[in-house]
Amino acid sequence: QVQLAESGGGLVQAGGSLRLSCAASGRTFSREAMGWFRQGPGKEREFVAALGWSGRTDYADSLKGRFTFSRDNVKNTVFLRITSLKPEDTAVYFCAATDSTYYSPPKDHNQYDYWGQGTQVTVSS
Repeated sequence: QVQLAESGGGLVQAGGSLRLSCAASGRTFSREAMGWFRQGPGKEREFVAALGWSGRTDYADSLKGRFTFSRDNVKNTVFLRITSLKPEDTAVYFCAATDSTYYSPPKDHNQYDYWGQGTQVTVSS
């Protein structure tokens, strides 16, 4: 059974940084696309970043520069580092994985097959 477990969220002041982790178990994700999404209070789930098999990483246009997606295939874990946090970054952050390999990783959450439970990030002003 595939499981994705996010961690690293918490309460942080504006301007601070966090590194979110997502550990996969039940199978190895080394070439399949993986992504991060977030859902703020009263908002739709939105794309944050995704990583394809080639190492290509795509970010939401509005988030470029502050978010960095990385992958550790040995640990079967992906990371999302967020810097210069803003109150509007407050959301539950979800990790997701696909069964497919993509050169250009998908930004549509419907293309992901597995999801974690999410980790809450709260940014105070």
